[in-house]
Amino acid sequence: MGMTVDRFDHIVLNCRDVARTADWYVRVLGMEAETFGPTGRTAVRFGNQKINLRPLGALAADPAWVTGAVEAAGSEDLCFVTSAAPDEVAAHLTACGVEIVQGPVVKVGALGEMISHYCRDLDGNLIEIAVYR
Repeated sequence: MGMTVDRFDHIVLNCRDVARTADWYVRVLGMEAETFGPTGRTAVRFGNQKINLRPLGALAADPAWVTGAVEAAGSEDLCFVTSAAPDEVAAHLTACGVEIVQGPVVKVGALGEMISHYCRDLDGNLIEIAVYR
């Protein structure tokens, strides 16, 4: 094979309200919000990872902003890993007023067995918060 990829650099989430979405990821998942680029786009960061937040209708407003074939908010399933204990995850989500839709449950991730809690962000994306055993 001539080429393989090494890692993700960033992902893009379509969202109904960029500011509210950024606030949710900062408040609930402890990420940092940032503004970048000449048009003041918004992203949230954690570690070496970045999630760009794209408002619905962005392509119509800026044809240079290339996007997937279907622009939809709430269509993603994302898994985040934490070093917190599973009971700490549940307590934190509850304290933030976030409904746990499933968990704790045992799942298998990229590195093996983990304990996960599932919730949804403001757009309805499924958010998995996992703790490796």
